[in-house]
Amino acid sequence: MRWASCGAMAVVLLAGVGGAAAGCGGGESGPPEINLYNAPQENIGRIVARCNRRAAGRYRITLNTLPRDADGQREQMVRRLAAGDTGLDVLGLDVMWTAELAEAEWILPWTGAYERQVRRGTLPKPLETATWDGRLYAAPYTTNVQLLWYRSDLVPKPPTTWNGLIRESDRLAAEGRPHYAEVTGAPYEGIVVWFNSVLASAGGSILNTAGETVMLGPPATRALGVMRAFGRSRAADPSISSMREDDVRLAMEGGRAAFQINWPFVYASMAANKPRLLPDFKWAPYPGVDGPGRAPLGGANFGISRYTEHPREAFEAALCLRDPQSQLTAAVMDGLPPTIRTVYDAPQMAEAYPMRQAILDALETAALRPRTPTYQNVSTVTSTILSPPGSIDPVKTEARLRDLISDALESKGVLP
Repeated sequence: MRWASCGAMAVVLLAGVGGAAAGCGGGESGPPEINLYNAPQENIGRIVARCNRRAAGRYRITLNTLPRDADGQREQMVRRLAAGDTGLDVLGLDVMWTAELAEAEWILPWTGAYERQVRRGTLPKPLETATWDGRLYAAPYTTNVQLLWYRSDLVPKPPTTWNGLIRESDRLAAEGRPHYAEVTGAPYEGIVVWFNSVLASAGGSILNTAGETVMLGPPATRALGVMRAFGRSRAADPSISSMREDDVRLAMEGGRAAFQINWPFVYASMAANKPRLLPDFKWAPYPGVDGPGRAPLGGANFGISRYTEHPREAFEAALCLRDPQSQLTAAVMDGLPPTIRTVYDAPQMAEAYPMRQAILDALETAALRPRTPTYQNVSTVTSTILSPPGSIDPVKTEARLRDLISDALESKGVLP
């Protein structure tokens, strides 16, 4: 079933004008149509156009844009894959969806020459997000790490720990200067990312490596204590319980924050929206518990739907969509860090990514979120319990998390 184009064809056929509908899905007379479903990205049309030129008529990629929020993207793809919809070919996936879709056998493994081409030159951490049960199930397209962003006119030396961040905010507040340290405290994936990284910095994890057993324990209690202390400190924005990435970015651009924890896209945003602040807008490693922390790991991968009618062309299209030139375009024009190491050395990266070495350094120790087919359920219960962070009771919250995450791992469904 072609979701959009063939839906239109059905309408035409019912109207008795069947001949006008020839060509749905590429048809017999034209090249195979490869439907790419991807999150909104301003310049991905350029990437698609280049790959279509390179295909030279062997296939033609059609761009379909998913909803802006990750939950909406996942829901649309999961529902259609569960229905065996052949209208999806190349899937732009959040890095956390690999295990779920692979376990459900909704995406094809990358093998042979396709797998070798993906692995060649790709950074280890992004590759890790594309594997499940020892097999490669996706091709890393973009990666991401969060950094500590700060105003050097207010903070001469950035703190390395969350307690240090609280102390610096206290100092600035006492001086009557902008002092908030903005974090993503709303009840959504952003607070799970925060908890997972603080927990990793404390030496723990939410699940075991196999993604089958809850770990938490004393490191989690300590990490929860750090989040509670932050949430009750003067570093916390009064709106912390509703703050997402864009809110965090805008708060600092608005001048009321001295710090923000966020992805590197904020640098281009600051340059465009508040260029007068840019000379003092600096970055530092993600804060930790006892020293520099372990940054959250994000990004996107390309998977191939098991129900595609053109697997060879879909794999070739995905390879083009994530090759070095495509990744350079995504990095420079859309602020999405590359997964191929050599792209960071391109001359165009120097201006767009003055923080590129900090990104590469953070990728060495970045904390991957739990890999489990039931990740969405784990994430949903975790985010609900942890927001607002000031209400956390470390011992009781750890115990509650343990119970609910254990239940989430037993979930039979894929939608919360």
